[in-house]
Amino acid sequence: MSSIETVLVGKEEDGIRLDRWFKQRHPDLSHGHLEKLLRTGQIRVDGSRVKSSMRVSEGQVIRVPPIIENKRNFSRRKSPIKFNEEDVKRLRENILHMDQHILAINKPSGLAVQGGSNTSKHLDGMLDTLSFDSNERPRLVHRLDKDTSGVLILARSKKSATMLGQAFRSKIARKVYWAIVTGVPRPAVGRLDFPLAKRAGAGGERVRVAEDGKRAITNYRVIENAGRLAAWLSLEPHTGRTHQLRVHCNELGTPILGDGKYGGKSAFFEGGSKSSRQLQLHSKAIRIPNPCGGMLEVSAPLPDHMVEVWRFLGFNENLSGNLFTEEWIS
Repeated sequence: MSSIETVLVGKEEDGIRLDRWFKQRHPDLSHGHLEKLLRTGQIRVDGSRVKSSMRVSEGQVIRVPPIIENKRNFSRRKSPIKFNEEDVKRLRENILHMDQHILAINKPSGLAVQGGSNTSKHLDGMLDTLSFDSNERPRLVHRLDKDTSGVLILARSKKSATMLGQAFRSKIARKVYWAIVTGVPRPAVGRLDFPLAKRAGAGGERVRVAEDGKRAITNYRVIENAGRLAAWLSLEPHTGRTHQLRVHCNELGTPILGDGKYGGKSAFFEGGSKSSRQLQLHSKAIRIPNPCGGMLEVSAPLPDHMVEVWRFLGFNENLSGNLFTEEWIS
């Protein structure tokens, strides 16, 4: 591309985030460079400056600058994405479900979903290796924190991405997380409704409860507890704010085990094992409409570091019951 283009948003692109729109059309464009083009007004939607998080609508006109020319000098400074055959093998071994529309994987703890500063290995950089029989690259439709393990849904086509993205936005999709927290929440079943906002601080940006923040809702249920030491929670977020579950559990007075960022010293056991110092948060299951028809429910086994802590505390997975219980407080 050597000149400015104006591109019309298509029907299949309606409702997706602007940064996702650029990722689909210009996969080599880094998020950092996209933000720079937005800040300087080189990218506009219907003539207005916008943020990368805005959702585009069918028929809108996007001003696209000569990205390839602007990107060249920037790309020379970019580190290559680092992964090897063993990484790909492990990723493929973690596939939980695959059909013509959906690929569900059990994301390992420690693997970032997307790149960022000082992150040279991430899932987004390996998605080409998960194309299999499709001529399209899988697309991310939601995210998990780097240290959170568990079910992650990928769309296998642009059309599927639009449908799945809409399911997550409209709350039709349901997500259940398992966590171990230090202490035992009271009451044993409840709803957390605390608005959240990102705030800069001495230790970097953090998410905090703030009156002017975005509304964030999480239902929680204590499945089992080990005296007053710890509890096993089932968590169902009804919104998808950054670090929502971690901040909400900490606000409840029972931080997630291993979450020193938000819980500080309270997030650890005295003399705890190495495994107990890792974040004990797992995306256990997702239920979502399948573009093939019907509802798809996918669940993921616990990672090794959480299995070790489960056994140490004497928790029994068979006590969890129905993952998608309707017995939430209203």
